[in-house]
Amino acid sequence: MGLYRVLITLFALWQMARLALARDWSALAQRRGTVLPDNAGPHLWLHAASNGELASARPLLLALRAARADLGVLITCNSATGVALAKSWGLPGLSAHLAPLDLTRFVRRVMRHWQIVAHVTMEAEIWPNRVLLCPGPVMVLGGRMSEGSARGWGYAKRLARRVLARIAFLSAQDTGSRDRFLKLGLRAESCGPVVDLKALYAPPPEQVPDEALRNAYPRASTWLAASTHVGEEQVVIEAHLEARKARPDLRLILALRHPSRAEEVAGLLRAAGLTFGRRSLGDSGAEVLLADTMGEMALWYALAGVVFIGGTLTDRGGHTPYEPTFFGAAILHGPDLRNFQKPFAVLKKAGAAQEISDAAALAAALVALKDPARQRDMGTQAQAALRQDTGLEGLMERILSLLPKS
Repeated sequence: MGLYRVLITLFALWQMARLALARDWSALAQRRGTVLPDNAGPHLWLHAASNGELASARPLLLALRAARADLGVLITCNSATGVALAKSWGLPGLSAHLAPLDLTRFVRRVMRHWQIVAHVTMEAEIWPNRVLLCPGPVMVLGGRMSEGSARGWGYAKRLARRVLARIAFLSAQDTGSRDRFLKLGLRAESCGPVVDLKALYAPPPEQVPDEALRNAYPRASTWLAASTHVGEEQVVIEAHLEARKARPDLRLILALRHPSRAEEVAGLLRAAGLTFGRRSLGDSGAEVLLADTMGEMALWYALAGVVFIGGTLTDRGGHTPYEPTFFGAAILHGPDLRNFQKPFAVLKKAGAAQEISDAAALAAALVALKDPARQRDMGTQAQAALRQDTGLEGLMERILSLLPKS
């Protein structure tokens, strides 16, 4: 624990200095845990790294609010975009802030001010002080422990055993992670079923494309480039220009991972001579829709018969295949899939997704998927391949049993 204290203190000092130099006093207050609750009473603290992890927790969060409306929920994320996403849901009793740095005094401050009675953390976000200082049960959902992370924890075996022994329930997202957690010190009785929470995805019920959007972007002739990163937009644009030679009615929805890059990507579209509209400005009907808003991905998935998953042509490790699968879209992706190796392996085995490596291959795939029936068949295959046996109900039963009574 001594080495961890030194490392987390150095990291915290660097983070606070950076925020102070930027005069971002609001973020600094959140990182120091000094923000007071919006509503009184006990809270459950749910932490997720950013958008993807938080989105996967949404079905659980909705079920929790329905079952335990007496508990407020504090959501923390490591990114401002994650916080913005949580706030966009507008759920009663929910507050969202940047996560406090994992220093003892900051974590204790959050526990005290928010009257934390339980802590739920997502995937690999296991912070020792948050786990050890929580006065109630600690649960890890969609737990992820790679071989590299396990080696890192192995250098601090006593700390790993102490932290993992404090966890009341852990549901790993794959068997390899489960086994590594157990080897590092997770108690067998705390080990729950293997469930990838992202497979439980359900779109927000209020996010349904209106008639104007559906008319402007017919599903059979619309493709979505979802959560793209730097370098991928140029590939997407080149592929669209090539594919529309064979498919003149082709429409593109370009949804950026980081909407703050909208002006940069708008410049690429202008340079390519493409007519486009920006969602943030209320535009609709152009050949290309630049989706530069947060929290509306369900709209774009619902409109697209074909989806290219961003982050797979860069060194980002790719984004979720579960959301486009829910909508029955044909899935295209690049070679970098390390964040979702298991589901992509399942999709590959079932022939339910297609890998592309460059703009030419992407364009060829778009032309080959011109037939709406082929799009539907590929989407149906993906849905069947990624179906899970364990559902939301089983997880909620275990979580609710651990929460303190009202």
